[in-house]
Amino acid sequence: MSKPLLIVLAGPTAVGKTELCVRLARELDTEIVSADSRQFYRELSIGTAKPTPEEQQGIPHHFVDSHSIADYFSVGDFEKEALSTLAEIFSRKPVAILTGGSGLFLKVVTDGLDDMPEVNLEIRETLMERFRAEGMLPLTAELQRLDPAYFEQVDRHNTQRVIRALEVCLSSGKPYSSFRSGQKAERPFDVVKIALTRDREVLYNRINLRVEQMIAASLVAEVRSVAAYRDHYALRTVGYQEVFAYFDGELTEAEMIARIQQNTRRYAKRQLTWFRHQGGYVWFDAADFNGVLEYVRSFKP
Repeated sequence: MSKPLLIVLAGPTAVGKTELCVRLARELDTEIVSADSRQFYRELSIGTAKPTPEEQQGIPHHFVDSHSIADYFSVGDFEKEALSTLAEIFSRKPVAILTGGSGLFLKVVTDGLDDMPEVNLEIRETLMERFRAEGMLPLTAELQRLDPAYFEQVDRHNTQRVIRALEVCLSSGKPYSSFRSGQKAERPFDVVKIALTRDREVLYNRINLRVEQMIAASLVAEVRSVAAYRDHYALRTVGYQEVFAYFDGELTEAEMIARIQQNTRRYAKRQLTWFRHQGGYVWFDAADFNGVLEYVRSFKP
């Protein structure tokens, strides 16, 4: 008996994943599991470009509005809950769709997490305090000293990953990279990986327009409503940090909008680079729905 099939649809922000996934789910009569690490949170909708009920078109979207920002929800927690959700979907459907731009969250579902040592929570809190007081540069310098191998690989602008590596180094006395086996976990389903892209100018225009739409939809008010969670990792990202800088008087409104657009374009570029380096992805233009559908149907169990 053939295994069920998990279709992974990855790609940068604003490329058009939501629209394509909904069309694909309708064609294949299945459901969507979101691996977007910020769309989990009920309080974050505008700045995360969360799909609206109209955009979801009645297709079940799991892990959208599934948690509160007050909850601690790690990538390990997501792995367990997503696998459980997929098992439930596969009990009814032969195919499921996993989608998002958060590469690590996609990867833990398909490949699993490495076995990491127990972390001293006091060390984590100390690192967070240092980040708040000193910023990222001293932390990345310490990571370079403790684990030069991982320092060369990590996105040094990703606070969560830098702090995660440092807390493992400091808790265990060993480099974080020494715990990363790179071995894939066995999964009870087959995986097809698709990455979406667009012409760069088209993608950047879509990003600029999306930011303008977020501002018009009251992004500033949304950020103000979650200001108490300012240090939460989900808010230490593009679209939220710039609004906090605006609140702090560091940016004018026009500068804030331009900065969000610029930083989102840079983020999309990093996402594209990350997925290209992963290997195993077949690339399609996001406008080529028929091409994606034909490719997927060649694997359908």
